[in-house]
Amino acid sequence: MSEATAPPVCFVLSAPSGAGKTTLAHAVLPKLPEIARTVSWTTRNPRRGERDGVDYTFVTQDAFDEHQAAGGFLESAVVHGNSYGTPASEIERIQADGHDALMVIDVQGAEAVRTRLAAAVTIFVLPPSRKVLEDRLGGRDGADPANEETIHQRLGVAAEEIAQFVRYDYLVINDDFDRAVRELEAILIAERCKRRQRTHEASEILESFR
Repeated sequence: MSEATAPPVCFVLSAPSGAGKTTLAHAVLPKLPEIARTVSWTTRNPRRGERDGVDYTFVTQDAFDEHQAAGGFLESAVVHGNSYGTPASEIERIQADGHDALMVIDVQGAEAVRTRLAAAVTIFVLPPSRKVLEDRLGGRDGADPANEETIHQRLGVAAEEIAQFVRYDYLVINDDFDRAVRELEAILIAERCKRRQRTHEASEILESFR
């Protein structure tokens, strides 16, 4: 596809469980109304404050499996025993409106997206240390701080996921939250300002000088 007809950007935001990718997305998106978040399907139960159809579409395992069998997901994965997937229709819906899409998904899902959307811009959120991530997982809504085995398992998965940071275009370290928000916002804005995304606008401006 030519630069003049470049499609909207598809952003992928990934992180280990508890690193803060969803919280960062919630903080940044109101500042950038031209970017819309895809709504993933999941079979897990809602956490406190989550809204069906807004944060996730909460479905049964049977409904998820049926949609997956029909080829309805752009990406899907099983994470900590629960199924997650992004319907292909979400990308189509957002891009049909002329907006860029932000997918807030796990590392497995990001890998699947890379194979199907080579132009996707990938961003990885890192916790500042194992200790900080452990503390966040222990105090997380829906988590049982007394369940040390579950937290230990998630930390083991996190170590494997963090090792994949080399496959991402950008890294955001979520130590100071306000700074992490600024960094994520800067990445999204910078990608939208690349020449290939603005060739059409620039051509119109150039034409006005002729």
